Amino acid sequence: MAAATRLISRLTLVTGGGSGIGRAVCQRLASEGASVVVADISEESANETLGSLQSNLRGQVHTAAVVDVSSKESIKKLVTSVQTRYFQPPSVCVNAAGITQDDFLLNMEEEQFDKVIQINLKGSFLITQAVAQALVACGAPKGSIITVGSIVGKVGNIGQANYAASKAGVEGLTRTAAKELSRFGIRCNCVLPGFITTPMTDKVPEKVISKIESLVPLGRMGEPAGQFHITDAFHCHSSSRTSDSYMCRSAPATPTPAAFK
Repeated sequence: MAAATRLISRLTLVTGGGSGIGRAVCQRLASEGASVVVADISEESANETLGSLQSNLRGQVHTAAVVDVSSKESIKKLVTSVQTRYFQPPSVCVNAAGITQDDFLLNMEEEQFDKVIQINLKGSFLITQAVAQALVACGAPKGSIITVGSIVGKVGNIGQANYAASKAGVEGLTRTAAKELSRFGIRCNCVLPGFITTPMTDKVPEKVISKIESLVPLGRMGEPAGQFHITDAFHCHSSSRTSDSYMCRSAPATPTPAAFK
């Protein structure tokens, strides 16, 4: 099936769809014919993404939704509203919501650690659980849940103890979900981008960015749009036997400093 139309009739949900990798994923899914639910904590950002989506292919109906991925009630409301509007749960879900609150381990406040874990790890758990429950309940024959991790979860990074822990947890969560959900035809995979230019990197000092870029083989940070080619490998029909996998992209040669207070 041609890439331009292979997702026609597919309903997709992207958390963190208001910016960065999440926005790029939404745009790519829409370009391939999917109907996209753009979910984000920021209604304004979600609507900005919504306005950028291609919508001229058969049956496409996009929508924006506000969600706090750290809240089970908020996620329940989101999934219920999606099913009410589309009469089905999403068959493709991309967990792209995430934050950073960087600081040295010796200085990091408990609140900084907890907040990142709540959004990045707990949020991925709650969305994965809610979408899987909806798919199983309606007897959907298949589904694909893709979670955005990070190479930092594997190699660590100075100033990012909370972020590294959350992303390492995301990978373990995905592997376990894949084992438990495979019998329902639900595939779970994890993407591990390297350092990507997103709103989260806007606060990183220029000298730190330069150091990061010096350690990347291509000499520059990745762009959000380029990362979707990895999720592409996991959501399409040709990958119907791919689960419990992860893929790395744009990884630096060694851990590098993050932004500090």
